[in-house]
Amino acid sequence: MQGVNKTTQTRAQAPSVENQTETETIVLTPEQAARLAKRSAVGIVQILTAQALLALVVVLISGWLGGIEAAASALIGAGAYFLPNSIFAVRLLIGLFGGSNATAMSFFWGEAFKLGSAIALLGLAAWQFNQWLVWPALLFGLIGVLKGYVVLLALGKLP
Repeated sequence: MQGVNKTTQTRAQAPSVENQTETETIVLTPEQAARLAKRSAVGIVQILTAQALLALVVVLISGWLGGIEAAASALIGAGAYFLPNSIFAVRLLIGLFGGSNATAMSFFWGEAFKLGSAIALLGLAAWQFNQWLVWPALLFGLIGVLKGYVVLLALGKLP
């Protein structure tokens, strides 16, 4: 057999298990940390503003289509998520500028607080206002605030 070239294959050694578990800590300068905190804060405020504006639009549309009870129901639905979300956002902002480090568990508990509070507020509304509550409008308000970030995405302003 003439002209047969045998190519040699080299194998890259896979990193050992010890190397896969090692992580490097990234140390930020105070300037970098301040820039990151400012950018994060702007993003949080932008999302809250978009949610508030979308809640206002949803309440106005509900009032226009269904009257005052529908508008009030949409406001309750929007508030059921916006209020706990605002409290959590303020907590995040305080942490950003207060210098405390956020952990995955603190974020998890904040999200659990938001979910639990929203469910409690919706349950309270259903119990207290069941005589006049307009459920489609309430759900419209809730979903409107939940999807407030879509406004930023559509405008290209998502942080």
